[in-house]
Amino acid sequence: MSTGKVALVTGAGSGIGRATAIELAGNGFAVGLLGHTVSELNEVAALLRDAGADTETLDADISREDEMEAAIARLVKRFGRLDAVVANASINGTWAPIEDITPEEWDKTIAVNLRGTYLTLRSTVPHMKRGEGGAIVIVSSINGTRTFTTPGATAYAATKAAQLAMVQQLALELGRYRIRVNAVCPGAIETSIDDNTTVRGEHETAVPVEWPEGEIPITGGDPGQPEDVARLISFLVGDASTHITGTPVWIDGGQGLLR
Repeated sequence: MSTGKVALVTGAGSGIGRATAIELAGNGFAVGLLGHTVSELNEVAALLRDAGADTETLDADISREDEMEAAIARLVKRFGRLDAVVANASINGTWAPIEDITPEEWDKTIAVNLRGTYLTLRSTVPHMKRGEGGAIVIVSSINGTRTFTTPGATAYAATKAAQLAMVQQLALELGRYRIRVNAVCPGAIETSIDDNTTVRGEHETAVPVEWPEGEIPITGGDPGQPEDVARLISFLVGDASTHITGTPVWIDGGQGLLR
């Protein structure tokens, strides 16, 4: 049953974004599916429409101001409102010793993960302010917020730490508009994000510690599923979490407690 509410999910074509779009649609949201791989977006849109949900596909690069502004304007024109934003799109980028990461590699990670989050909020918050409030969830990570042992992931960890700082800053700034802002911080989740990871010099940056057998205690070492994160995001944008803002929620099966 439709709630009349509208959500935007970035990186909606795969992994956590895809699972979140499906979860929110199942909870009555119309969903804007934003990404840069149109074939994936169309596949998700077809699934949502087959289930009776309303949706709009939005082809945009989150690091490009003009593309984000146009995409969000199109979404709001279609549905007339925006109630929830899930800033999920990101890349792992290059993991390498700090002296080996090139400025171009560093800038690419910052552009997608941090500038992309900023542009997502810059283009959506004005529409949320004009409405009845709403909720923003930024998908951060245990890297940079709870653990710092991923070899060479300095640029990635820096963006994820900065995302959490944005959450806590904006929770206060946007509270007067009844907009809540929270972060989910996944550990190992079975997605395709490793496809955009470049790793060099791992032996130079790895921390020489032997962890207990099974890095994720609650699952015996198996990674979580995108649907696990999607259910948490659905809770944070829903009515059951109306007094939660400025909060990171780690969803890692206890992985971060070992590292």
